[in-house]
Amino acid sequence: MLYIVPTPIGNLEDFTFRSLRILKEVDLILVENYKVSKKLLNFYNIKNNINKYHIYNEHKIIPSIIKKIKKGKKLALISNAGTPSISDPGFLLIKSCIKASITIECLPGPTAFVPALVCSGASTNEFIFIGFLPKKKRKIKLENLSKENRTIILYESPHRLLQTLNDIKIFFGSKINIVLCKEISKYFQNILRGNVENMIMHYKNVKKILGEYTIVIETNFKK
Repeated sequence: MLYIVPTPIGNLEDFTFRSLRILKEVDLILVENYKVSKKLLNFYNIKNNINKYHIYNEHKIIPSIIKKIKKGKKLALISNAGTPSISDPGFLLIKSCIKASITIECLPGPTAFVPALVCSGASTNEFIFIGFLPKKKRKIKLENLSKENRTIILYESPHRLLQTLNDIKIFFGSKINIVLCKEISKYFQNILRGNVENMIMHYKNVKKILGEYTIVIETNFKK
């Protein structure tokens, strides 16, 4: 059995009783980063064995993980924050387990784009989640997205935020309404609403842009 266990994206109290029980019961927890995961595990007094699983070693260690599960071990996969495989490692392991006829159970839990979408006030009837824009062909991706009528949700890092806002302005127009959700569920959580032109002006005056951002683009307000 492989359990996919979502972890808090900010506040450590955003953790389910079931997730806590599973992490205490499994034989091994696969973590993206020792230091980050230890904060959560220590907070809940989880003493289980842990092993690293991230994008740089997944191809190498997946066969040994499959072998452990085949021998009857129960494993859990967690990422630094949120649900594994949603803009985080996990996809390759899940596909490999399916191929090996291993049972997978994904627990419900935190992910940044859902609270960002709900709090944004944008239409939730239909939406498209992109995650992080690709480094290559990002402008082609944005050009295609500009034809969308569904609400669009993106993730962005602080050092690329202004670049992405300027690209949104180019392809969607300066009056497109967006919502910027910074550090969802964390101490410095902040939500800004307005057109992309105003957002650019705001962040041009910020000395150092910090935090992780979820961008919600309200396509139903195109002008």
